[in-house]
Amino acid sequence: MNHLRLEIICWSCLLIAMAVSTEAASVWKLPTAQMVYEDLEKCRQESLEEDADTLRCLVKKLGLWTDESGYNARRIAKIFAGHNQMEELMLVVEHCNQMEQDTSHLDDWAFLAYRCATSGQFGHWVKDFMSQKEVER
Repeated sequence: MNHLRLEIICWSCLLIAMAVSTEAASVWKLPTAQMVYEDLEKCRQESLEEDADTLRCLVKKLGLWTDESGYNARRIAKIFAGHNQMEELMLVVEHCNQMEQDTSHLDDWAFLAYRCATSGQFGHWVKDFMSQKEVER
């Protein structure tokens, strides 16, 4: 009888954990180029045009950055899923995130990790993504 109770408790905990993680994941939405430009303008005003401050502000607003762990490689990869290289992109983002990690200088960490990750093919994808706003007009 106790074994059955323990099994029910374990299954209940698992279901609750799944529900919480599903809810948290469903809150974040893929950003559009329009959203990026709007948030970028707000961040430029808030950070007085400082590049590193602006970038960190932007990626936080887009849900792509936390001060505790840096860039969310999975979310970034979802934005660029159409390129069919999600695993590779996640590895690049995670590598750059770890290589540049500096919790005492968060703006610099965000900026240097971004510069590292976008120095290759991913940088072209970012430019293409941002040019979508011009096409939408």
